[in-house]
Parts: sequence; C-alpha cells; structure tokens
Amino acid sequence: MNKRNPYFLLVLATILWGGNFVIGRAITDSMPPFTLSLLRWCTAFIIFLPFAWPHLKKEHAQLKKNWHILILMSITGIAGFNSLLYLALHYTTSINASLVNTSTPIVIYILSFFILREQLNRNQMIGTVLSIAGLFFILSKGSLAVLVNFSFNFGDFIVLAAVVCWSIYSILIKRYTGILPGYSTFLVCIAVGILVLLPFAFYETFILNIPILWSSSSVFTILYTGVFASIVAFISWNTAVVRVGANKAGIFLNLIPVFAVIFAVLFIGEKIMWYQLAGGLSVIAGVYLSARTIPLEKKEKKIFLGDKGYDR
Repeated sequence: MNKRNPYFLLVLATILWGGNFVIGRAITDSMPPFTLSLLRWCTAFIIFLPFAWPHLKKEHAQLKKNWHILILMSITGIAGFNSLLYLALHYTTSINASLVNTSTPIVIYILSFFILREQLNRNQMIGTVLSIAGLFFILSKGSLAVLVNFSFNFGDFIVLAAVVCWSIYSILIKRYTGILPGYSTFLVCIAVGILVLLPFAFYETFILNIPILWSSSSVFTILYTGVFASIVAFISWNTAVVRVGANKAGIFLNLIPVFAVIFAVLFIGEKIMWYQLAGGLSVIAGVYLSARTIPLEKKEKKIFLGDKGYDR
C-alpha cells in the first residue's frame, strides 16, 4: 500500500468512511446500534491484531504508563463516536448525519480553545461562525419556525454528541502525539472499546430483546464496517498523511459527505434537500477558511493515528 499514490489512498479512505454513514442507516431495521458497533470492533480487532501485536510487545510499558488516557480515548473515539452515530441513524438520514459530522473540525477548534487554551485567530473565528450557521441551517431544515420552537430532529442531536466525542478523542491524539505509539495504541483502544460496548450490547439483546436479523446484508455490514471502514481506511489514511502532510490530507475529509450523499441517493433512495446543500456548503466553507490559517509543516513527522485521529 505504501507504493500507491497518496491521493488515491486519501480518496479511498473518504469513500469508505462516507459509505459507513449509508450502511449504518441501511441496517437500522436488522441490527441495534451498540451491537453493530461491538461486532464492528470485534472484527477490526481480529484483523488488526497480527499487524499491531509486534508493536504491542515492545511498547506495552509506555501504554501502561498512560492507561487513563487510553481508557478515555477508547470511550470517546471507539465506543462513543461509532455507537452514537449508529444510534442517530435510526432517527435521521445518512445525508443529514454526514453533513452535521462536517462540523467536527470546528468543534475541535472550540474545545481546543477551552481545554488547551489555544487562541483562535480571525479567520478561525469567522470560519467557526460560518460553520455553526450552516449547521443550524441543516438542523432547522431552513425553517425559522423550527429554530423558534426548538423542534429539532432528535437524531441530529445524537450526531452532535458523537461529534463532541470524536473531537475530544482528536484533542487527546493531538496532545499525546509522540508520547503514545500508533498501532499498539489503536489496538488497545479497540480492545478497551469492546469491553465498554459489551454491557450496552447485552442490554439491547437480552433486556430490550431487540433481535439481530441475520442475512447476507447484515454480514456484509459487519465486514464492511470492521474491515474496510476501520482497518483499510485507517491504514490508507495514515500511509497517505505521512507522505503528503496532515494539512493537505485534511482537505480531503470534505469528500466524506460528498460520497455519503452519492451513496445515499444511489443505494438507499434518500433525496438531498436544498437546505442540506446550502447548510453543508456553509459548514465546509467555514472549515476550509479555518484550515487556511494553519501553516504547512516544513518537515512531516511520523503521524499518530493520522495526526487528526481519523479512523472512522
């Protein structure tokens, strides 16, 4: 994979992550969200174990020293984000979810301001306002009445909660880049995330009695999310980021909602609405404006989980 064109790898990763939104929506009638998330990460763990095990044997002491950070990363990035996203897709469309998700960089800026005390410059502040305006336009479906009555879609708010989880996870990655090693950290986070998800999946299956409707589609969903949206996308993204730099690669993340919209329209019959298009463009424009203020690295260092923490 290292010999592949890095831009091809970036596009491949965003295609796979875009598909994750659509397949998560398509499977809502066959599999409960926490169970899907659990099965996804169990599959990913089995596939990723041979790659990460040699690193884990050498780096376990370093991981043990930062065990509390690993637990928080597991809760937010592995268990929290994906489960909340799959839960949200029971109530909102994959198009809406992918567009709301584009606000992630802006939420990271805001949380970095409060948690890491990083200052926002003028372009970042303007970009933040522009993105938040676009986000509210999507949530309100372009209706002033929805804003006044605060009658938003419940699923869209769950996506926002998922975005906050992912933003915290990304900030932790940024804070501990160079301290925590990449492959072994990801493997441990998957393992801890599985343990966190177990009681929730148990509750869905044995308390709520929500059945899993096994079919070729449900098996494909587990394989797609566990192998392609997790491992293949993760390795593709990391390989490309090391070669082209985090800033150049970050622009490609705006392709995720584009592919999600295309797949949603083609495969599950969703329709893109004018307010989704207008709001999505506003969010992406705000993210682009904010990202323009980041200077390009003179020399790229080894990237930890893609430097921005994208392993969706």
